[in-house]
Amino acid sequence: MKLAYYPGCVAQESGKELDMATRWVCRSLGIELVEFPKFSCCGSGFSDEANEVLTVALNVRNLALAEGAGLDLLTICSTCTGMLNLANVRLADPKVRTRVDAALKPLGIGYRGTTKVKHLLKVLTDDVGIDAIRAKVRRPLAGLKVGAFYGCHLLRPADELESESAEEPESFEKLLSALGATPVYYRGRVMCCGFPIQFVKPEVGSRIAGRQIVDAKAHGADAMATPCPLCHISLDAYQNKAEKAVGRPLDMPVFHLPQVVGLALGATPDELGLARHLVPTDPALAKLSRPATA
Repeated sequence: MKLAYYPGCVAQESGKELDMATRWVCRSLGIELVEFPKFSCCGSGFSDEANEVLTVALNVRNLALAEGAGLDLLTICSTCTGMLNLANVRLADPKVRTRVDAALKPLGIGYRGTTKVKHLLKVLTDDVGIDAIRAKVRRPLAGLKVGAFYGCHLLRPADELESESAEEPESFEKLLSALGATPVYYRGRVMCCGFPIQFVKPEVGSRIAGRQIVDAKAHGADAMATPCPLCHISLDAYQNKAEKAVGRPLDMPVFHLPQVVGLALGATPDELGLARHLVPTDPALAKLSRPATA
C-alpha cells in the first residue's frame, strides 16, 4: 500500500513523537509513505473563520499534489482530516469551485476531485484490517485499560465526512481490543478537547479538557489515546492547566494512536518517542504484563 503522507504541522514540530510512531507502524505494516515537502498547513479551522474560499483553496492545493501522483492522502490528525475532507465536499458548490479554481490557476494547479483523504485510524481498521493487525501483535496490551478520545473533526459533520457514528463510534475501541487492551467507554470520548477555546478563554478550554480526563478516569482508564495531535496537546501538554481548572490531580498518560499500535507490534518506548510526553507514560507501561516476543 502506497499513500501520500500528510503529517500536518504539529507532528513536524512539537509533536515529533507522533511522526516517529507513525513511520514505525507503517514500516511494520508494509505501508509506503510518499512525502511531499510542498504540502502546506490545512488551516486548522482557524483560517476558515476568516476566509472560507482561501481555506478550501489551501487544502485543494494539497489534494491536487497527491492527485498528481495518483495517490490517496494519509493524515494523522483529526483536524487535518476534517479540513481536507470538507474541501472536497465544498467544491461541489459551483460558486466555491469557480473561486477556488481562479485562485489556483495562477499557480498552474488544477484538481479533478479524485483524492481520497484517509486518517491513519481508518487505514488501520479498514485497509489493513483488524484481523491482520491482531495477527502481528507481539506484545499484547493485556492489563491496560485505554480510553479512546476521538476528538471532533474525525466524526463531525458525520454526513459530509461519511464517518461512523459521531455519538457511538466503535473503530478505535475495536482496534484497542485487537491490540489486547481493554477499551474504556465514557461519554467524553466523543466530546471536544477544548483546544480551540484555549486561544479565546483558556480557563474554559482547560476545564473542558479536565472534565474529559476525569470522565475517562472515573470509568477506569489507566491511559487515554487520541488520533489527533491537537487533542494530545490539550490532554497531555496542557494537563497541568486542566488539573488547576478541575481542582484535582489527574496523572493521566495520553498516547498518540500509532504509539499504542506500535507498543503492541513490538516497538520500544524510545522508538515511539514516549519520553517526549509531558505526562509520564511509565505508569501505563507498567500495566503491561509481558515483553514483546520475537
